Amino acid sequence: MMRPDWRDPRLWSLLAAAALLASSFLAPRLAVARPGYDALLVVDITGSMNTRDYAAGGRPQSRLDAVKTALRETIAGLPCASRVALGVFAERRPFLLYEPIETCGNFALIGASIDALDWRMGWEGDSHIAAGLYRAIDLAKELHADLLFFTDGQEAPPLPASGGPSFDGAPGETRGLIVGVGGYELSPIPKFNDEGREIGFYGLDDVPHENRHGLPPPGAEQREGYNARNAPFGATMAAGVEHLSSVREPYLRTLAQTTGLAYAHLEGAAALARAYESAATPRRREAMLDLRPVFGASASALLLVAFLATPVLEWSAARRSRNARPERRET
Repeated sequence: MMRPDWRDPRLWSLLAAAALLASSFLAPRLAVARPGYDALLVVDITGSMNTRDYAAGGRPQSRLDAVKTALRETIAGLPCASRVALGVFAERRPFLLYEPIETCGNFALIGASIDALDWRMGWEGDSHIAAGLYRAIDLAKELHADLLFFTDGQEAPPLPASGGPSFDGAPGETRGLIVGVGGYELSPIPKFNDEGREIGFYGLDDVPHENRHGLPPPGAEQREGYNARNAPFGATMAAGVEHLSSVREPYLRTLAQTTGLAYAHLEGAAALARAYESAATPRRREAMLDLRPVFGASASALLLVAFLATPVLEWSAARRSRNARPERRET
């Protein structure tokens, strides 16, 4: 029986690799304190978010799909001590899909739920951005989380002349980020039938261009057909560009200033992560560090060393053998 050569470095590499591989099956975990983030993600799923003014892979991409792509990459970069909750916004309120869950252990579930976001989940066609944002802030406060609110800022129908609802909270009490989504140029909004099939784009006559609730705007008395009692807004319908869409950045910045949230335009995952981390609240908590990948990678490295060392050792042994061979003398 051949005895092992304890001077062979390959033997020690294989033994160490076997030990590390066995250790990886014990699922070693180490408790460490690290900063994390708690975030409530609320995504606008109203019709204007179908506008395709982003691009991916050389093809047009809708605003909603751009949000989903950036969100997945941003969550993947968060520390494992982070937790996220997901909600959607339509009409005038957010709807919570699930409460905060840890990101690393539940990343597949979080990613699948983000992928499943769709405009068809909306329960109403209207889009009251300010009202939805204020309620999302209240919801984030209940969850003890920061807020990421994704929207293009297009109120539908437009705000009345008297303005939007007032904010009753304390500015800055809830931290977070309003993320403006969409291009700066006006783009057509896709139109769908009752079966969810795209049938073109919204036209001038498909949407209201003015909100006629409440008092008329200043100068309404100069409009054609004005009557203080019967036609305080004039006799003809207003025409505008509400059938087209762009990110309403000045409006969203005003909402951010009112609520104490930060504002950022959606440019990509890297910029989104930086903007969120600067606006969020780091929360230091204990997290379990999984050492199995470290043990497994170390075992693989040692096996590779042992494999690569074989031709080197064979070449070295052959060279020593040639040097030790006595020279033949002529007789």
